Amino acid sequence: MDTSKSSELLRRAREILAKRAAMAEEEGAESGFTLIELMVVLLIMAILLAIAIPTFLGVKGGAQDRAAQSNLTNALMSAKAIYATNSSYLTGAGTMASSLNAAEPALSFVTGSVAGLGGNQISVNVPITGQIILVASSPNNGGTCWAVSDWDGSNASNVVGGLSNAGTWYAEWKVGASGCSAATAALPTGMTGANWSQKYPTAAPSLTGN
Repeated sequence: MDTSKSSELLRRAREILAKRAAMAEEEGAESGFTLIELMVVLLIMAILLAIAIPTFLGVKGGAQDRAAQSNLTNALMSAKAIYATNSSYLTGAGTMASSLNAAEPALSFVTGSVAGLGGNQISVNVPITGQIILVASSPNNGGTCWAVSDWDGSNASNVVGGLSNAGTWYAEWKVGASGCSAATAALPTGMTGANWSQKYPTAAPSLTGN
């Protein structure tokens, strides 16, 4: 729809310019454009920009989200390798973050917030030995936190995030006061199993972090 509108506006602009050039040639003079003609051309250019800018911003925001998700996928692969070696996720977020930094040097793993820091930073939390939560940030939509949680089903009474089934789950929420952090206290209040899915959500975030 936007492409057809842009093509129509460009065609009209070319017609105005061509008509004016033909008139000038017939008159044998190099007369300038009238004020009305200039205003019409400027109006067409403004409409084209109004169409193009939101499209560009949408593409840029989507790319930022995909970059955060890609970083989380790589981080999770490294975390699962550590789990396979130790039969559990290493106790303590700091210990796990250090091991992940050694295993995946292309990313930077921290225990605090990553919102606003940009780059390839991932927030890490190991609330129980059988669960890991990884969170990355994207500036899209005013700031979005992307999260992945992997839980082996053990210590069910202590599982974090409202999950009721073992496995790998994905979620997103808008940045809150605590930024994008995997820390238990920073997760959105009232987060339940319904807020997690088996792939990255595509709808706008329904929760806001604490």
